[in-house]
Amino acid sequence: MNIDQIKEFFSERIWQISKEELPGFQYLGINILKRIILAIKFFIDKDVISTASALTYSTLLALVPVIAVLYAIASGFGFSKYIESWLLSTLNSQPQAAEIIIGFVHSYISHTHSGVILGIGLLVMLWTVLMLIHNIEAAFNQIWQVDQQRSLIRKVTDYLAMFFLAPIIIVLQSGISIFLATVAKEMEEYMLLGPMVRTFIGLMPYVITSSVFIVLYIFMPNTRVKLKDAIIPGILAGIAMQLLQFFYIHCQVFLSGYNAIYGSFAALPLFMLWVQLSWTICLFGAELTYTSQNLEEFAFLANPHDISQKTKVKYCALLMHHICNNFKKDELHLTALQLKQETGIPIRIVKELLNLLVEMRLLSVSISEDDNEDLCYQPHSSLEHCNMGKLLEALENYSKGDKEHKIKVGEMDGKWNEVDKLHQDFLHQLRNIPLSEL
Repeated sequence: MNIDQIKEFFSERIWQISKEELPGFQYLGINILKRIILAIKFFIDKDVISTASALTYSTLLALVPVIAVLYAIASGFGFSKYIESWLLSTLNSQPQAAEIIIGFVHSYISHTHSGVILGIGLLVMLWTVLMLIHNIEAAFNQIWQVDQQRSLIRKVTDYLAMFFLAPIIIVLQSGISIFLATVAKEMEEYMLLGPMVRTFIGLMPYVITSSVFIVLYIFMPNTRVKLKDAIIPGILAGIAMQLLQFFYIHCQVFLSGYNAIYGSFAALPLFMLWVQLSWTICLFGAELTYTSQNLEEFAFLANPHDISQKTKVKYCALLMHHICNNFKKDELHLTALQLKQETGIPIRIVKELLNLLVEMRLLSVSISEDDNEDLCYQPHSSLEHCNMGKLLEALENYSKGDKEHKIKVGEMDGKWNEVDKLHQDFLHQLRNIPLSEL
């Protein structure tokens, strides 16, 4: 197989292979390969590295307030010491940075215990924390092609629940670790159980980190993420994080020259690098979750910006037809996935065009009433106003801010007015074609 054949296989042939052409394990391998290729492609196309850099800055800005909030909540239950031990174990590759952060947290809390400073300090702290979570949610929504963020009420309730649950989970994790360490000590004499317990304790960090990533991939995007599609990416991200920790700890000897140059200040750039790599791992796992849930055949790679205007009009009319026809029958509103299944249009193009139709105020969005909480689409106005003429006119006039400038066309003025009149007559005739009856 020469280079041209390899290129053709990865660019075309691999996306055309059907389940009937290959045995089960081979087709499974092809599907895994497609997921990885798509994740890498979208990771590069969406410039996720820049997103990771932005989240690194937000994390550094909000890290002390976040730990302070967790510390304050845990202190109310008498569990503040567990937060410190958890932070030290989490940043075991960055012990100097962990100690600095703990010192900042104690200083932060001690300086916000009186009068106006307390009120202002709490407001600034909460705002910084909420902005970090908002930026994380926006990054995940960008990966999942979701334009609508959570409502303000849902943000408050979800985020507060997360912050109250986090200290409880940390305490439970610490209790389980202490219990397992005690059991392992008592079972050292047993030939079989002792090594098994030690192996389980060694795997605990991988299990905990992977579980955190799985929950993050399911919870953060403002759309339904299936558990089965988040498990493998979450496990891979958890393993990658533990390998990063291992690599970082065992490379400290190579960074001794860096420490000699920067002294105690070296902890900051090294910690920033660690945070940057951590977010890169996290976001790549999110991309892998997205491709796993939305894996399609060759058409999945179709770029919405590559289709012609004629095809865009046809697809928009087809989507509007199904939505209007469904609304006419008083049935449940349709989701993007249901529209993809009914029309056969690739899911990326469906989502892109649905967002376009919402921006043009031809469709409106609601949240489904079932447990999935998927976005559903229905006509923005009455069905009598949903016609082919209005759709075509909206697509022609759609703009993201470009203003129309007055220009002189000289002798063309008269002819252009005539052309414009014919065009308006054409749109008027199209208004007699309801989209629900196409």
